Amino acid sequence: MNRIEKVLYTAKAHSTGGRTGTSRSSDGRLEVKLSRPGSPGTGTNPEQLFAAGWSACFDSAMEFAARNMKITLPADHAVDAEIDLGPEGGAFSLAARLYVSLPGMERATAERLIEATHQVCPYSRATHGNIAVETTLVWVAPMRADSDRLISAHTAQGEGA
Repeated sequence: MNRIEKVLYTAKAHSTGGRTGTSRSSDGRLEVKLSRPGSPGTGTNPEQLFAAGWSACFDSAMEFAARNMKITLPADHAVDAEIDLGPEGGAFSLAARLYVSLPGMERATAERLIEATHQVCPYSRATHGNIAVETTLVWVAPMRADSDRLISAHTAQGEGA
């Protein structure tokens, strides 16, 4: 288990009503209505919030890793995340796919950067060995069919990087 050396920030949220309720942050910056995935409700769901959080965090962690590696990121770099929810033995589990767009970056450099990013991103570190995670390098734009499978970064069996 990792141990935080110094707490830089603590997010606080209060939820009521489960997947059909509401969640709000203690500072009032976030207030969301929740709906079950696939339901006709108008709210978001925890998996969408997790996807948004992880993709934003991974993108920032990639900027950090690039600075440390002295790599210039393309101005239009981006990360898309997909989070799956499904049954596993009498419980529920998640799986994730990250699509990293680094247009114009040399492939070997992009692969090294993505691996380094998984080592510093708190979401990647928290999920490592706990859920299946696939990372795909997208060459042109996020979420397009013309991508190459890059790595299976973290699998439920603990294989990969």
